[in-house]
Amino acid sequence: MKSLKYSGMVGALALVTALGMSVTSGAGATTAPHHTSSHSLGAHVAKKKSLVCYRATAVKHVVAVHPKCPAGWSTKRPVTAKTVVFSGTYAGSMALLWSASDVKVTTLTGTGGGANQGLTSVIGTGGSSPSATCDPINGTGTLSGGGNSLHLALATTSKACATDSAAPTSVSVTGTATVTSGTGKFAGAKGTLKVQGSFSIKATAAGSSENDSFTTTLRGTITLK
Repeated sequence: MKSLKYSGMVGALALVTALGMSVTSGAGATTAPHHTSSHSLGAHVAKKKSLVCYRATAVKHVVAVHPKCPAGWSTKRPVTAKTVVFSGTYAGSMALLWSASDVKVTTLTGTGGGANQGLTSVIGTGGSSPSATCDPINGTGTLSGGGNSLHLALATTSKACATDSAAPTSVSVTGTATVTSGTGKFAGAKGTLKVQGSFSIKATAAGSSENDSFTTTLRGTITLK
C-alpha cells in the first residue's frame, strides 16, 4: 500500500511539473511575437530631414522625409555684396602733347595715400579736343596695389577747364570715373568715383611735348562681390 501511495504521489508531482512547464512555455510563445512586431514597426518609421533654401535675402527651412527646395529657391547661399568707402589723393607726372585743336596725355603715373583700400599707384592716359575754355575730357586709368587693381574710365560728362584762354595756363579736371573692372579683391567690383584734379601747361607754342605734374582726388563708394 505504501508503495502504491508513493508511486501515485510521484506520478502526480511529475504531472503538475509537466503542466507548469507547458504553461510557462505557452506564455513565452504568445508574448515573443508581440515584442518582435513592435520592434519591426518602429524600424520602418522614416525620419524627417531639414533643408535650408535661399532666394535673394530670404531663407526658408523645409522639413520632410525627402526635402526639396520650392521652385525659384536654391540650396546655394547667395553672395552678400559689400560696400567700401574710397578716398584717395594721387600726385605724379604726366607726358602731355598738345596742339591748337588737340591735347593728349600719353602717359600718367603717380602714387597716392588716404583711404584708398591699398591702391597706392595710378597710371592712365587721356585727351581732349578743346574748342573753348572748358571742354569734355576722356581718359582711362588703373589704380593698383597689394596684388589688386581697379580699372576706371572717365564719364563723358567730365570736363577740363583752363584758367586762361592761352598757354601757359593751369587746368582743372572735374567729373566722375566709372569702375569698369578689377582684379584680386576688386574682381567684379562696381561703383562711381568723383574726380577732382589739376595740372599746368607750361609751353606756349602749339605742338609742344612736355612733362607736367598733376594731382587728383578720387572719392566715392565701391561695391565688392
